[in-house]
Amino acid sequence: MLSPSPIPWTREQTLGEHLEERGVSRREFLAFCGQIAVVLGLGEAAAPQVAHALQAVKRPSVIWLQLQECTGCVESVIRTAEPTIGDLVLDLVSLDYQHTLMAGAGHAVESALQDAMKANFGQYVLIVTGSVPLNEGGIYCTIGGRTAKEILEEAAKGAAAILAVGACAHFGSVQAARPNPTGAVGVGEIIKDRPVVNIAGCPPIGDVVTATVVHFLTFGSLPALDPVGRPMFAYGARIHDQCPRRANFDAGQYVEEFDDEAARKGWCLYHVGCKGPATFSPCPIFQWNTRTSWPIGAGHPCIGCTEPFFWDTMSPFYDRLPDVGGFGIEQRVDLLGAALALGATAGVVAHAAATGVHQMRERKRHLPVAGTAGPGTGPDVPPQSRGRE
Repeated sequence: MLSPSPIPWTREQTLGEHLEERGVSRREFLAFCGQIAVVLGLGEAAAPQVAHALQAVKRPSVIWLQLQECTGCVESVIRTAEPTIGDLVLDLVSLDYQHTLMAGAGHAVESALQDAMKANFGQYVLIVTGSVPLNEGGIYCTIGGRTAKEILEEAAKGAAAILAVGACAHFGSVQAARPNPTGAVGVGEIIKDRPVVNIAGCPPIGDVVTATVVHFLTFGSLPALDPVGRPMFAYGARIHDQCPRRANFDAGQYVEEFDDEAARKGWCLYHVGCKGPATFSPCPIFQWNTRTSWPIGAGHPCIGCTEPFFWDTMSPFYDRLPDVGGFGIEQRVDLLGAALALGATAGVVAHAAATGVHQMRERKRHLPVAGTAGPGTGPDVPPQSRGRE
């Protein structure tokens, strides 16, 4: 059950004033800012700058559009623990529109959306989950008699920042998989006149959403993005390079079948389809459910859900990726030893051959030119001694 804070954050208060009223100490606030700064890749030294910006922030207005999707991203958010969804919706932000979580329905709710956009024009954060269908005039997703494309374009005009949360909003996800009957596309295919931050994943990690919003509130700008619009602080490294099972990959220790002895030992899942070598995501670091676990930690291979069009490019999900070479120290040490021995032998042979060639060249260099006399070729020298020095 959601219950409001006994000391709600009013629109007139700054965040600093509200936290002081709630009894949050300066030390606790700075510790939080330090953690956010680390997540953003700024280092703890940036904590005072983050704190200075956040303490002056007034309660932000958030408008959350939920378009063509399965509601999985919303399900992920409402299972957050720090803060809880009750704190988030009723105290930390002013969630002025989210039709799945709102108690109302119909014309009253749609009026609330229009009122929120008008009252906070140019200042609200727009969160979008779900893809935008374009085929047949967009009839595959309508809300209040209007298409998803129409609603998105209207809401984007007054947004200070746009966050496309989840794989559907990023590139269309499963709806956009071949043959894509609804013509589903991501938010970035519709909104071209301003930057769109893609919080990728199916579902995405909530901490990335929080950190992105904090970056915007602190610096007045969105974080640095990679070529497909994902925040670099979160999606700048491959799962493969951060995975705790990487040592098993390098040692050639692979799970061949689910629940085999290698699986029970926690070996690498590459042979059963893990897409970690081709996937950029902070999953091994941030994890889910207050850092309880993540797919590979639970024994399931990564399916590459943060990558564009993963339903097509990463499937079949349990097939091995091509051309990802491992070193395989433990399984192939005998082959490596043989190769080293062959290499040493080849080196000796090559050295001997080079020496022989060098000696032949030296001999030729000292031989006389035809028709002339030279050392060791006079008439007093026996024929069998000719050509020797």
